[in-house]
Amino acid sequence: MSKSLRYSFLALILVGSLSSAMAKPSVSEGTTRPAVGCQHLITPEGLELGVWYPSLGTSESQMLGPYAQKCVVNGPLQGENHALIVISHGTGGSWTSHLDTAAALAQAGYVVMALTEPGDNWRDTTRVTDLAGRTRAMSTALSYMLSAWPLSGHLDRNRIGAFGFSAGGLTALLAAGARPDLTRIGPWCAAHAASFTCALIHKQGSPVNTRLPALQDRRFKAMAIAAPALGFTMTRASLSPVTLPVQLWQAMDDTILSSPGSVEPVRDNLPSSPEFHEVSRAGHFVFLAPCRTGFEAMAICQSLPGFDRSKFHEAFNAAMRRFFDRTLLGGTEQSAGMPTR
Repeated sequence: MSKSLRYSFLALILVGSLSSAMAKPSVSEGTTRPAVGCQHLITPEGLELGVWYPSLGTSESQMLGPYAQKCVVNGPLQGENHALIVISHGTGGSWTSHLDTAAALAQAGYVVMALTEPGDNWRDTTRVTDLAGRTRAMSTALSYMLSAWPLSGHLDRNRIGAFGFSAGGLTALLAAGARPDLTRIGPWCAAHAASFTCALIHKQGSPVNTRLPALQDRRFKAMAIAAPALGFTMTRASLSPVTLPVQLWQAMDDTILSSPGSVEPVRDNLPSSPEFHEVSRAGHFVFLAPCRTGFEAMAICQSLPGFDRSKFHEAFNAAMRRFFDRTLLGGTEQSAGMPTR
């Protein structure tokens, strides 16, 4: 990763104060969508979380670094038996990285939680190669939501999904049971020393542990994954334990995690074919939330000429919602935790 790109990436949130999120209400088949409630909290274990959910009340504008949005801060949670989606961001990100996707799912009736990964976020990148630590943090955050979160009684613990991007995509795969062949990293980096992955590992100065403990969290029932990291370590044997439904996204002009060593091995080696989406003329960062005006110069906010990230996210978020409706709600017309439309 170039120094300028690195600084732009880690500057993601430095320019704004942290808070919480929502998207505009929409109307579906004559039913007005609820507002989106939001919380920004620190768990007893020290994990930073953002939480979004269906709510009622007056929305407040939030400026979160390059992002702008609205939510009902600490608003009441509407409905019961909500399916829960957990979000894991990429290297150097935070709980805000996918807030528009979180808000769109919350408007559809889901409760959504995103964590800031310890040691791999905009403040602290000292543990970017700690794959087990990332995955354990994701499971710890899920346990908090199901047991200690004050509104946990409104959740259906049998309907839990996850969305992971980049390093978060790898985190989601590990939580789904993947056992990557990390001995492939050495030969891969010998041949691709200038790649983002290998440059990051080299800069870290400590090798990736080639023997991971069992990290599968069977509470997850479905995974949406975009541009997963270390895809080249995923063999058929590595992915054989991943038997839950997977939605997989590939940006076709990704220069951070480029072809053919990122998405293709995951797509081709999963036991069951994923719901696969190619995004043409798209770079790595298109899966991050669209940025607000004034931040166009930041690397994470830039897209290839002619690519409309906001328009893409309308389709991206809708496709993810349909995937979770099908895999977590049994393909019914009932939105998660909300009355039938």
